[in-house]
Amino acid sequence: MSDMNGNQAAPAQKQFGQAPNVVVVLIDDMGFGASSAFGGPCEMPTAERLARGGLRYNQFHTTGICSPSRAALLTGRNHHSVGVGQVMSGSSDAPGYHGRIPKSAGTLARILRENGYATGAFGKMHEQPRRETTPVGPFDRWPTQLLGFEKFYGFLNGSMNHYVPTLYDGTTPIEPPRAGQPGYHLSEDLVDQAMDWIDNVRAITPGRPFLCYLPFGATHAPFHVPKEWIQKYRGRFDEGWHVQRDRTLARQKEMGIVPPDTDMGPWPKTVEAWEDLSADEKKVAAALMEVYAGFAEHTDAQVGRLVDYLAASDMLDNTIIVYVLGDNGASAEGGRIGTVGGYYSALNGASETVEMVLSDLDLAGSVESCPHFARGWAVAMDTPLQWVKQVASHYGATRNGMVVHWPDRIAEKAGQIRSQWHHLIDLAPTILAAAGVEAPAHIDGIPQDAMHGVDMGYSFDQAEAPSTHGTQYFEIGGNRAIYHEGWVACAVHKSTPWNFLQASEQAWEDDVWELYDTRNDFSEAHDLSARFPEKLEELKQLFLTEAEKHKVLPLDGRSLGQRRRAREAKNAAGSVLLKSNASRMPQDALPPLFNHSHTITASIEVGEGADGVICSHGGLFSGWTLYCVDGILNYCHALGRHERYYVRAEERLPAGRHEVAMQFTFRGPALGGEADVQLHVGGDLVAKGTLTRSIGYMTPAGEELTVGSDPGTPVTDEYAMLDNHFSGVVHWVRIDSGDGKKAEPADLARVENALQ
Repeated sequence: MSDMNGNQAAPAQKQFGQAPNVVVVLIDDMGFGASSAFGGPCEMPTAERLARGGLRYNQFHTTGICSPSRAALLTGRNHHSVGVGQVMSGSSDAPGYHGRIPKSAGTLARILRENGYATGAFGKMHEQPRRETTPVGPFDRWPTQLLGFEKFYGFLNGSMNHYVPTLYDGTTPIEPPRAGQPGYHLSEDLVDQAMDWIDNVRAITPGRPFLCYLPFGATHAPFHVPKEWIQKYRGRFDEGWHVQRDRTLARQKEMGIVPPDTDMGPWPKTVEAWEDLSADEKKVAAALMEVYAGFAEHTDAQVGRLVDYLAASDMLDNTIIVYVLGDNGASAEGGRIGTVGGYYSALNGASETVEMVLSDLDLAGSVESCPHFARGWAVAMDTPLQWVKQVASHYGATRNGMVVHWPDRIAEKAGQIRSQWHHLIDLAPTILAAAGVEAPAHIDGIPQDAMHGVDMGYSFDQAEAPSTHGTQYFEIGGNRAIYHEGWVACAVHKSTPWNFLQASEQAWEDDVWELYDTRNDFSEAHDLSARFPEKLEELKQLFLTEAEKHKVLPLDGRSLGQRRRAREAKNAAGSVLLKSNASRMPQDALPPLFNHSHTITASIEVGEGADGVICSHGGLFSGWTLYCVDGILNYCHALGRHERYYVRAEERLPAGRHEVAMQFTFRGPALGGEADVQLHVGGDLVAKGTLTRSIGYMTPAGEELTVGSDPGTPVTDEYAMLDNHFSGVVHWVRIDSGDGKKAEPADLARVENALQ
């Protein structure tokens, strides 16, 4: 049926409330053994409440890292098959890794929208190629287009500052009005926005079912949470990660989360034992785990507000709530002891010392912090499984707790545990089946690829039914595995996921394959490769078959830093001209800056004693900025809270118009290596200095390159956080990447002409 304009109308039965509402909640970076709902130490009463009224799945799986997991959830297809074999910053030209979800992979939201559902997403959407997240798009792969959401409020990066976020409303960049003010927190804002949207859907289109997708930025670093949420956990983790691991496994057995004969998975050899830490290191490590636990509970409390709202609005019974407790296992990116202000500096190869972390410990959780816990806690939060986020060869990276709550359908089974083996790709077909919607053969005239997932609905009623998801491959960064009818063959390629700059030095042929019978070994504790070599070889061949089918090959073991540099090397010499209103220019849309020589040239007009930011990229926890203080031209390059390099002119800029330039000459030799910096005014050298190391991989997510201000957190405390706009005029900024030479006067004349 079509309307007067020839548009296809939604099916009537979907307009008047005969289909269930759907809420999908996705927590970021939470291990299987973290939440209290699955036996962990982080109190999450909402997850427990929904589990008591619904079903708990203890063999549910993700891909092992963020963007791939989200792509799998939204499309119902394997992540390499839709081009998302890595996080977006790790994309390459290979078919399984290009980072562009094809239009032949219509999403859950798009299909439900075509069938009358209102669709809204609130939070982290990390599925867009970074080079396409500029102020001018292109927008065809953004949440409100390709991904199928009518409403989007959130961010497009892998992580976000929860106190001073830089967000999008649809495709419009915004900074929430209360951001940076006391009482603001992103997780709370996201739930407020979701509830307001549902209110509008109900008011304007009464009875219309909705899909509300709520992918939190929490509990990914930075761990931002008010101090009162941290204080209740004081002292709980002083005995260390091994003791906590034992407590969690005992609790999991008591709750029936794991079989009573489950053994603890082996401890990774590259992760420290608790007794290897000094007294100061233990103090720091325990305190940062307290911050994480408070962060997790605070996030769950926001889910609780949404559940209370649905209940008070008489919508809870006919709403499917899928609560996925982690898009991958716990993150080990905090290093040996964790960090208060150096998460991004650690990613860039410049970890903090224990003395630095101790000096900042009281700041942990606040806007002045960028915390992450130690890698030992990551292993403990994945109890009883092996390994952590990124190591997709093992269940520590890929098994996550999941709860389904739908009183109208499963009330009689409430509180039960389901042990069928399932994966994120199964959620889309399950929800579509529950909504009575078939996956279309075409969307916008484009033939659709079949979904790889299966409908989990049979498990709602049948606790003992055999799993219908029989085979599943895993691969992230060369760490790989194959599951087939209870057996798992797997191989670790890179055993240091906390190092984003270095790849594994291990040859592919030297990777050691392991074999587990997970029908009798829930935690992959007992390697059977020596006992069943034929079975291992059979599964290795099956992995290759599945890998070929789903565009996993050729395997790519490069680090994310190496992938970025290889991608940038294809355009190592380039230029871009930015006018005074340029903002949020993502790193991938710019000529190469990090690990490359480059020049920033700006045409500015100043009065007496100019102040503020000419151009900046990043923030307090890593970044660079070209700015003025009382008329003096300055450059600052920051790695975390504690490491800053300054280059300063000696004389004030006289009133008038000037061309100023910062020339950055990268010396290397490694990623994040040494660099020389020169400042020029009107072609004359006015200052120079040397950086003993530099940003090797990335600046804080969301704090992109901006002209005329430094939104978010400031790179340096020499200007204010919220009011640092340049007091004069920035006419334009030009970025030249290549041999490090500053722009010549003839080039600048051409720039002037281009702006006329």
